[in-house]
Amino acid sequence: MKVTKIVILLLFPSLLLGRKTEDVEVVYELKKNVSYLDENGSIDPYRKQRCKLDLYYPRSEKAFPTVVWFHGGGLRSGEKSIPKQLRKQGIAVVAPNYRLFPKAKCPDYVDDAAAAVAWTFRNIGKFGGDPGLIFVSGHSAGGYLTSMIGLDKAYLAEHGIDADRLAGLIPFSGHTITHFTPREERGISKKQVVVDKFAPIFHLRKEAATILIITGDRKLEMLGRHEENAYFWRMLKVVGHPNAEILELSGFDHGGMASPAFPHLLKFVKKQKNR
Repeated sequence: MKVTKIVILLLFPSLLLGRKTEDVEVVYELKKNVSYLDENGSIDPYRKQRCKLDLYYPRSEKAFPTVVWFHGGGLRSGEKSIPKQLRKQGIAVVAPNYRLFPKAKCPDYVDDAAAAVAWTFRNIGKFGGDPGLIFVSGHSAGGYLTSMIGLDKAYLAEHGIDADRLAGLIPFSGHTITHFTPREERGISKKQVVVDKFAPIFHLRKEAATILIITGDRKLEMLGRHEENAYFWRMLKVVGHPNAEILELSGFDHGGMASPAFPHLLKFVKKQKNR
């Protein structure tokens, strides 16, 4: 397991998630390729290969928030990474890989996402983080995974964790209907709308964690992505969810919306931390 230490010296007052720091040395550490699986019993070699995460955290801080960040790629490509926009922000970032189609089938990738979040609940306190301040986010397929494990309580319940303990969900332009890859697995066209147990919108609950939904411009997004997220937000309101917001980032397409979305994510984390 590779460990990298990053030291940042703040020579003048700055704002780090709402807390002023002056002449404070903030030490960040990066732990790479940490397995998030329960090692008891036999594990499929492909799952063992993919089910690893990177952890980036402020080693010199305590009680910091953590963002679990899932990469995109249509559930069929992509690699874990710590987004540069989330570095040096006074938070920890957990970036997991997960199994991908066609080697994996639905719901393998959702199971993996839940296992990574469960690892975070069990372990972030050992690194100084606050287990009560765990947020889940991701772009595109990562946004879909975010909403699935946050809305369908069954996935985290497999690990003895109540999904409503999450401090917040911040899906970036994720499917809220059944993702097109599980549809393809069943021979269903990308243009055929399906809402079943693999659709976040199927699991609407007023008790779910606070959620900030972010999409690109409705005129530039892919496959009606803004509209399905707008309906998702509206129906959360209908079922009585008290803390659901939606943002549309004007002028940004599906791929380009992630970068301008990160400041909204950080603002959201700061707001929840200071509640």
